[in-house]
Amino acid sequence: MFKQMTTAIGLLLIAALLAGCGSSALAQGEQTAPLRTLSVIGTGQVYLTPDVANISIGVHTENKNAAEAVALNNTQSQDVIDALREAGIEAEDIQTTNFSIYPQQQYDPQGQLQGVFYVVDNTVYVTLRELSKIGTVLGSVIEAGANTISGIQFDVADKSEALAEARQAAIEDAQSQAEQLARAADVTLGELQSISIVSGAPPSLFEGKGGVVAAEAAVPVSPGQLLITVDANLVFEIR
Repeated sequence: MFKQMTTAIGLLLIAALLAGCGSSALAQGEQTAPLRTLSVIGTGQVYLTPDVANISIGVHTENKNAAEAVALNNTQSQDVIDALREAGIEAEDIQTTNFSIYPQQQYDPQGQLQGVFYVVDNTVYVTLRELSKIGTVLGSVIEAGANTISGIQFDVADKSEALAEARQAAIEDAQSQAEQLARAADVTLGELQSISIVSGAPPSLFEGKGGVVAAEAAVPVSPGQLLITVDANLVFEIR
């Protein structure tokens, strides 16, 4: 009798162990099952009219005497800054970004050294907040002595609302694509697994050179429009 009970208990223990192993293996199988996903990229775009211009304006002078080259540059640069201030540009919107002086050798057509002269450059970075004045301002600084204008970048001071609108459009575009692809593939969209956003609004660039425009003329410049683009990458589970 005791032997039969011992055998029965042993069989029950073995059965329990086997059942536990089976459940564990099943659970592991469920955990390692690959998750099927669908990844889509949607795009949202918004056009904006620029309301700010950033301009690099400089004075370039040359002279055989370094001190005279600097003195001439200082006079012209101050005249340029005075012209900017008279045009209504605030002091905090005028920033010096470069001042340099260096020797430059002169050679004749036969390659013989003729002498050395000194080059001085002084550049200010100007933020113009009234675009209607941009042509007049450029004409004024050229008249005052500016002879290098490396570029004009148009921008929008506050792009937050436009970015929000573009993000919303990008997400809606991605969702629409996901639904269309799911129908075409005869699958069902599950929960959203991840979302990532990439946005960009490259500045509109106008290249120009100063020093040739008539003193009293307003330089013709067109700001055009800025395009803000947002990409949204959505990953959905599919069943």
